[in-house]
Amino acid sequence: MTTLYVLLLVGGFGALYFGAEWLVRGAARIAAAMGTSPVVVGLTLVSLGTSAPELVVGVIATLNGEGGLLMGNVLGSNLANIGLILGATALIAPLAVPDRVISRDVPIMVLITIFVFPLVLDLEVDWGDGMIMLFLLVLYVAFTFWSADDEIHSIQQEVGSFVEEARDGQTGVGWLRNLGLVTAGAVGLGVGGQAIVVAAIFLAEELGASTEFIGLTIVAIGTSLPELVTSLVAAARKQVDIAVGNIVGSNIFNITAVMGVSAVVRGYPVGESIVGLQLPAVLILSFLVWPIVASARTVRRFEGLLLLLAYFGFMGWVTFVG
Repeated sequence: MTTLYVLLLVGGFGALYFGAEWLVRGAARIAAAMGTSPVVVGLTLVSLGTSAPELVVGVIATLNGEGGLLMGNVLGSNLANIGLILGATALIAPLAVPDRVISRDVPIMVLITIFVFPLVLDLEVDWGDGMIMLFLLVLYVAFTFWSADDEIHSIQQEVGSFVEEARDGQTGVGWLRNLGLVTAGAVGLGVGGQAIVVAAIFLAEELGASTEFIGLTIVAIGTSLPELVTSLVAAARKQVDIAVGNIVGSNIFNITAVMGVSAVVRGYPVGESIVGLQLPAVLILSFLVWPIVASARTVRRFEGLLLLLAYFGFMGWVTFVG
């Protein structure tokens, strides 16, 4: 029986990954075919797409009354994005960091993480808290558009394949293909998210662990696969400035969009270990990134190793202290 649920979990991760990929690709092609600016496509669809797995799992977990799984997934994904993915990617190739990430995105990520503390001190995230987070998301996206002039080239480079492929979307067959991708992606996300939540609840009961812990570890790493693949591909293509920006942007979306949307759908409780251990761990690691990216405007290999060690150290701390 346990093997069946492990396979269900793995299958859910696969459905989430391909679902997010198909949804973003189809939607981006349609948007580009309709004449939407590549900047708009890059700053919304591509950024939000990497957080789609966390969003779907979060909403389904909330509807199932598993707020611990939601919070563990969000915070665990943010820890994995910074420590595991950014660290591992930097070990493969040093990552150049654009000025906009140092002066804008990283400080915003740190401030939003700090802002979560007063919202969860009552050990609950309700509808009002969710609306505040979504308001912060709107402000972040609006500010990003307003300050996007200096990054138009890199964004166009990032979504250039979508723009080229958009020519197909101008034909009848192309529109149907792209609508099919969007539909298949949405179905994949829904099926994958449900499979992960069901499997995570079973494994937590079987292992005698909390769903919060399963979300922080296994589920968080699984739902961070899009960020991992995006970063590794960007590094392989020597587009290393994209990798850091995607990771930081994903962390901002995870907190504001995933926690916000889930709370608006249905409020959820917050465990004491979230406030006392996991959220502080995310904040400390977020603070650690700031001097690393600013020191030489590059995440060097030894700094990547430092982030990896910090990630595994925090995971050990949360595991044994929590």
